[in-house]
Amino acid sequence: MRLLTTSLLFSLTLSACTGGNSEEALGTLERDRIIHKATAAEIIVAQPIPEGSMVNAGSLLVQLDDRRQKAVVARATAEVARADAQLEELRNGARAEDVAAASATVAGARASVQETQANYLRAKQLLKQKLASQATLDRALAARDSAEAALQSAQEHLLRLTNGTRPEQLAQSEAALQAAQAQLALERHTLSELSVVATRDGYLDSLPWNDGERVTQGATLALVLAGDKPYARVYIPEPWRARLMVGDTRQVKVDGMDRSYTGHLRWIATDPAFTPYYALNSSDRARLVYLAEFDLDDAKDLPSGVPAQVQLTNE
Repeated sequence: MRLLTTSLLFSLTLSACTGGNSEEALGTLERDRIIHKATAAEIIVAQPIPEGSMVNAGSLLVQLDDRRQKAVVARATAEVARADAQLEELRNGARAEDVAAASATVAGARASVQETQANYLRAKQLLKQKLASQATLDRALAARDSAEAALQSAQEHLLRLTNGTRPEQLAQSEAALQAAQAQLALERHTLSELSVVATRDGYLDSLPWNDGERVTQGATLALVLAGDKPYARVYIPEPWRARLMVGDTRQVKVDGMDRSYTGHLRWIATDPAFTPYYALNSSDRARLVYLAEFDLDDAKDLPSGVPAQVQLTNE
């Protein structure tokens, strides 16, 4: 993200463009500012690298309390194990013991049907001989029908066990496992974000919070100035905007340094950084400035924030 310089520098730039040397573009030396923000409102438990140190990509800058998130990860891990076990159970099908128990239930139901059928026939014969009532026959018939229904139910249950799991059930179980695995991956990523690490090599410029403080979500935890050398971020006067193209080379002067540096224009804004509220006549247009960035040769040891001037003429 390209950040504008301070309002004081901006005012000085405008005055230089309008009343000063219009053949110079004023600005400062800058590096890419990498802002690391908090993803959760947790307590800072460690900041192992002090401000002002050079850091490498992957270096731990700030450690937030991760006990809460570790518990969430443990729960998500258990959910994955449960979903995986359910899927494996469906793939393996019924156990031999369950099939044997269901077979025994079918055999018992079949014997009950035979018994109730015999009782029904006896009751029917006794009714013909007028030795039993119609109610006795009705009860025997109901008992036989109930036994036959129980036999059919037992046979269907045994059939379900022996036929195995339906494809739809396997698909549902596989989807549940995938969802649990995705949630676990998300929770692990959230856990990793509690360990704030440098994403690029650079200079650790600021650690705004102290150990033991509870940060707010979205708060800046660390500011790293990335890159092994700075670049010049300057404001180009409007008369020079059409003359410059990306790749052009210009001389750059840095305050406090006796020598000049060779700068290569790497980017220039298409819109002006300042537009007057009045009509843009020929005099007013000269007040416009365009933000631009120049890469410098042999500028590895130069600090950020130092004023710099780009000589726009090639003399």
